[in-house]
Amino acid sequence: MASSPKRPKAAAGSADPLPGFVAWCGRAGVELSPKVRLSRAGAVAGYGMLAAQELEAGEVLVTVPRRALLSQHTSSIHTLLEEAQESLQSQSGWVPLLLALLHEYTASNSQWKPYFSLWQDFKSLDHPMFWPEEERTRLLQGTGIPDAVEKDLANIHLEYSSIVLPFMESHPNIFDPKLHTLELYKQLVAFVMAYSFQEPLEEEDDEKGPNPPMMVPVADILNHVANHNANLEYSPQCLRMVTTQPISKGQEIFNTYGQMANWQLLHMYGFAEPYPGNTNDTADIQMVTVRKAALQRAKSEAQQQLVLEQWDFLCQLEMVGEEGAFVLGWDEVLTEEELSTTLKVLCMSEEEFKEYKEQDGWEDDSEEEENSTLSNETLSRLKTPCKQLLYDSVLLTLESYGSDLKAEQDLLNNREAYEKLSRREQQALHVRYGQKRILHQLLELVR
Repeated sequence: MASSPKRPKAAAGSADPLPGFVAWCGRAGVELSPKVRLSRAGAVAGYGMLAAQELEAGEVLVTVPRRALLSQHTSSIHTLLEEAQESLQSQSGWVPLLLALLHEYTASNSQWKPYFSLWQDFKSLDHPMFWPEEERTRLLQGTGIPDAVEKDLANIHLEYSSIVLPFMESHPNIFDPKLHTLELYKQLVAFVMAYSFQEPLEEEDDEKGPNPPMMVPVADILNHVANHNANLEYSPQCLRMVTTQPISKGQEIFNTYGQMANWQLLHMYGFAEPYPGNTNDTADIQMVTVRKAALQRAKSEAQQQLVLEQWDFLCQLEMVGEEGAFVLGWDEVLTEEELSTTLKVLCMSEEEFKEYKEQDGWEDDSEEEENSTLSNETLSRLKTPCKQLLYDSVLLTLESYGSDLKAEQDLLNNREAYEKLSRREQQALHVRYGQKRILHQLLELVR
């Protein structure tokens, strides 16, 4: 099955804004290789970049000078944003860019109009935050997305009402809350989620917070797959999209957004990769689910009390938390130290736990290293009590979904039935199916 649409752009049937955008790129100093072309035809979704000639690894596809980036520093209101820097701080760190986008998107004289013409409106963005709550819950129950969206929406409302709106009201010659509404702000948050780039920090800047997001024309046209063939490189003067492997003529060129699980892709970008395309897919076991499984296995009140004491100690060690999750990949546990320690502690006898506490959770280095490595191979060699606890935790996790693996396997295998699904139903199916495959694989390893 082909990769699903990433992020729809201008509505089909309208005048194609691409020639005007390409002309604008030339005026802005953006250098597009003659070996590539931007096109809707041949791309898996919306516009894409395709090879017009054979490409070798290491070829530069597009060079974007820093002056052509759209950010809080290049917007026509950059001075205003710099002066108000302290009052625009927020949890997301996105407010200055979002204010710049609010202004540039709606200003009749904005130099960025040809760029924004690729999105005549943002109604085509189909992130789960725009789905009705009932549909989001029904299709994505158990995946972790509904909780993430709920937090997003709460943060967006808080940010808009407490930071953005007061700033706009203090600059009525530039902003109009009747035009720059909460709904437009929410659409722009989704736009930044799906299209922006964040420059990696230099090693010496690791202690700083992350760099603010920015919009990178042309680079943001490239679609994503886990098995990508290009990536973005940063230098002081410009950004370059560079091939990472040979690409045949006519083949689409794909960027990577990083090692993203399907639930993250759908949450932030509005699409998921069909199985087995996403080699970076993951499934979560909520930490409190393992506690619940341990409590259910306890045969007496004394054993339940021991489990609660063990959990409190794991919290003190910062191995677990009420909202945390253990993350499982296709080949290994990505939170291996946390899960290994949790299983070991929750399976200790009262005497073993007393001794472990007296050592403040420390143990022999070789034993610690051996216990903390949880690849698929070592999972099958866990001690029996740990395997049983993990098995029960996976079963409880699978119960949180609204459907079982076989029903979804049958749906994916039935092309006619699959094609009758709405796009949202298809995307949600890919997320659920990948997670359940990983969880069922783990069941077999620890059975």
